[in-house]
Amino acid sequence: MRIDIITCLPKLLESPFSHSILERAQKKGLVEVVVHDLRAYATTKSRQIDDYAFGGGAGMVMMIEPIDKCISALQSERKYDDVIYLTPDGATLNQQMANRMSLQKNLIMLCGHYKGVDERVREKFITKEVSIGDYVLSGGELAAAVLSDAIIRLLPGVLSDETSALTDSFQDHMLAPPVYTRPAEYKGLKVPEILTSGHAGKIEEWRYEKAMERTAERRPDLLKN
Repeated sequence: MRIDIITCLPKLLESPFSHSILERAQKKGLVEVVVHDLRAYATTKSRQIDDYAFGGGAGMVMMIEPIDKCISALQSERKYDDVIYLTPDGATLNQQMANRMSLQKNLIMLCGHYKGVDERVREKFITKEVSIGDYVLSGGELAAAVLSDAIIRLLPGVLSDETSALTDSFQDHMLAPPVYTRPAEYKGLKVPEILTSGHAGKIEEWRYEKAMERTAERRPDLLKN
């Protein structure tokens, strides 16, 4: 898989892709993440990528021309499954969306900034709009990192135990059950006996029941699915 991220603040994306699972995935050749500085496609000496909004109002708007040049250059080199715009008014990211995107080959992610992008960008280039929640960030860079993480960890070979991702919260429309590790008892707090019984069938039954209980208590809306 290849993910191209277009941003006016490329340094914001250096750390998320330079550590842990995302770094290992790139080193193993399972994913290629390329960050593009939008200012490199500006047409003015000052590398301007934003301007005032027509009709007035507070805030600046990202201009269409630099974005056009960047996306067009990328699309001339390869075919992309989706051009994604990270925006608060996009479809809310969920596990099923991440699952589907992990099956794709090439993705472009455009990070919004300021008051957003010229609407003509959305009309001409964008095929999918994604939000990571009902709140506003300073820009789309952190959202792009979140979306990339959610996708990349699902790629075959990225996690040392590939079954781990299948038991994450939301994969089966439920929250994950409680988990425990050693020691079996700590300051009077004990691990449930069933988990040390060695009875695989009963352990799975216990986990399912606890997942249902936790979901019903904390996210009953998930059970509607």
